[in-house]
Amino acid sequence: MLVKTYGAAVQGIDAITVTIEVAARPGASFSLVGMADTAVKESYQRVLSATTQSGFQWPRRNMVVNLSPADVRKEGAAYDLPIAIGILAACELIKPLFPLDKMMIMGELSLDGSVLPIRGALPMAIRARSLGFSALIVPKANVAEAAVVNNLNVYGVENLREVIEFVTGQSQLQPTIIDTRAEFARDADLFDVDFDEVKGQEVVKRALEVACAGGHNILMVGPPGAGKSMMAKRVPTIMPPLTLAEALETTKIHSVAGKLRSGSRLLTRRPYRAPHHTISPVALVGGGTNPCPGEISLAHNGVLFLDELPEFTRQVLEVMRQPLEDRHISISRAKYTLDYPAGFMLVASMNPCPCGYYNHPTKECMCAPGVVAKYLNRISGPLLDRIDLQVEIQPVPFEQLASMRPAEGSAAIKARVVRARDIQAARFRDEPGVHCNAQMNARLLQKHAVLDAECMETLRAAMTKFDMSARAYDRILKVARTIADLDRGLQPDLSVEQAAAMPIERRHIFEALAYRNLDRASWGTAVSKSPF
Repeated sequence: MLVKTYGAAVQGIDAITVTIEVAARPGASFSLVGMADTAVKESYQRVLSATTQSGFQWPRRNMVVNLSPADVRKEGAAYDLPIAIGILAACELIKPLFPLDKMMIMGELSLDGSVLPIRGALPMAIRARSLGFSALIVPKANVAEAAVVNNLNVYGVENLREVIEFVTGQSQLQPTIIDTRAEFARDADLFDVDFDEVKGQEVVKRALEVACAGGHNILMVGPPGAGKSMMAKRVPTIMPPLTLAEALETTKIHSVAGKLRSGSRLLTRRPYRAPHHTISPVALVGGGTNPCPGEISLAHNGVLFLDELPEFTRQVLEVMRQPLEDRHISISRAKYTLDYPAGFMLVASMNPCPCGYYNHPTKECMCAPGVVAKYLNRISGPLLDRIDLQVEIQPVPFEQLASMRPAEGSAAIKARVVRARDIQAARFRDEPGVHCNAQMNARLLQKHAVLDAECMETLRAAMTKFDMSARAYDRILKVARTIADLDRGLQPDLSVEQAAAMPIERRHIFEALAYRNLDRASWGTAVSKSPF
């Protein structure tokens, strides 16, 4: 007898349908075909033990299990459950009343018949709904994650016996119902940290506000203990809230990577990833023997924080150049090619020199001549080009640290950021794929960042005086456009359409220039005070 059950395989962050065909005829052998990896081939022992523990005698049949399409590699143990149901039905040990061609089943089996969690339940649920399946059976630990997909009955099971009784009509399972929009609003603005805990550093806070408002990458350069990591951890608290589409996409990535906790539902806050500087290139961009999203994809729609940037290996830093520009990463290997999204905001920090005290107001730098420039040169020029804001940080004076006056909180900063993003949304309404100023190309810059004669002369004089390269030109214009949007956002009498059309002014250029510290040819060539 031939029986078909249905599962799914994850490719990238999406799922494709896998048909599990089980043919049983007289004999006593078992074979599994269909480009399965070792974990899938080992399912025989798990399925045998699980069916026996569930009260069934292992059938003495010649069984062939085919995983179709045969040219797609099947990985992991998530096919155990559909293989077990297919074998029991093909050997006529159960008579399904629920049509198996309307049901997608996925789950790993333990030897005692328990169903263990799997990766990628959310993209599988999206695939099942798109193909018209009426039901999806997943492990209990994954049901909340998969149930955010509407118009699909998602059932969570704890053991093989539950599945058998459900498909044979002996018992009923209740589908898990989740209000996606209510879930999306849950805990969206709850954070453990806030910018009101940061004393002083008003210039850096302003730079981070500009970065979040325009989606710009930012590098903070300062001595140890100046608060670089502390402020970086608070960046997600001032970023615009996730849209529902962004939340679903972000959750899919974390689901595929197996980073969702048991019982997790929709991710409601922007991700914050902070890998250690010993990370490998594959761990950063993704891929591997069993392809998995890397840190840059896990930070999609959120923040990737690289602390002590020069300590990362040159190879690790250079693989980020293309994702920073294209906002996605293509991983090509001999046996597969995958695309992962990588639309993250890079926040990086570094000491100004190996000893950490170059440009310090009170401590003397102990580095030899030329060491400061050599330390900065660990970061290549092309990568530095893609960092829009380069901010120098000075230590906080004691008076500010001891002050009891409350600092401005994240909520107030976030309100200004959201207003600026609304202005950009109005500006780029007819530009698909462009959502913030950092994504503008040359054509959009010529259209939305036009400078008058006074602003152009200011920019020309600054670039000549500080010996800035031409590659900084576009970045300065983008940042100035964002500063102008923040400025216009403070004027409640302007509509977002009117604010989007307002020109860049000279003061906006001045502020944008102040955020390009490392472009100055004199930076790092001698031990001196801050170049501000």
